[in-house]
Amino acid sequence: MARKRTFTGPNRTGELKLHFHAKVVRRDLRVARVEDLTGRYRRITLVGDDLAGGFPFARFAPLDHVRAFFPNPETGELIAYREVADHEWVLEGSGDPIHRDYTVRAWDPDTGELSLEFVLHEHGVAGRWARTAVPGDPLVVNGPSAHWFLPENYPHYLVAGDETALPMIARIIEEAPAGCRVTAVVEVADTSDELALTGAAELDLHWVHRASAPAGEGHLSPLETALRELPLPDDLGELFVVIAGETNALRPIRRYFRHEVGLRRKQLVVDGYWKRGVADFDHHDVDFDED
Repeated sequence: MARKRTFTGPNRTGELKLHFHAKVVRRDLRVARVEDLTGRYRRITLVGDDLAGGFPFARFAPLDHVRAFFPNPETGELIAYREVADHEWVLEGSGDPIHRDYTVRAWDPDTGELSLEFVLHEHGVAGRWARTAVPGDPLVVNGPSAHWFLPENYPHYLVAGDETALPMIARIIEEAPAGCRVTAVVEVADTSDELALTGAAELDLHWVHRASAPAGEGHLSPLETALRELPLPDDLGELFVVIAGETNALRPIRRYFRHEVGLRRKQLVVDGYWKRGVADFDHHDVDFDED
């Protein structure tokens, strides 16, 4: 299959642009430190010799993600792919690999540290691993395979999602150009999950609390309710929207912006990070354009 044409930023085209890397790289890393940002949200910083040559981190490309491979919780074996001769990737270890995609939260070229952030819970392998992770624990990271550059020529950005989208939301707030306005709407369990988020742009930050309702549950999610109540600019051509979170909760939100608000397709990015009741969910399999 032919790859899409590539693009290198800064992106002032008014729409999302893609830039592929020449190759995907496997990095065998280990936990350097663990930092609890809230009681349910944790930053894990990774180091390793495979980061000595750098890491392909791109500014204002907060949709970029790596594939993290986790140890089997029953055997402790970490099963992952490695590239061998003729660009072939082979699986090392016995059994099936356990992996999830994660936003690249931060990269520090001076210290050679790569940071990912996790929602802590007991119903998934990644969340359980993050809850018990300690310095020295191994993690294999592949990618990213491409950069998705957000356009930088909008005066107003609206970014929204549940707590799984916090790394992406935080990066947009931090990296948006000075002089623009960022409106952020984040659905979390309660006030204890709120974070201090800052950047160079003017920020209008809204925290939406689910109380006792699980994320993505119900006909009208708390996130959708908040977004429908949010004032939008008179000139919709000035607005770029990025939303991520639970897939089923995002479908009516996308329909709202496309069909009720009338936002053009190129001004709206929606990414389903997870799906309620589905293990090993692959966000690449979701096509919101069908809605």
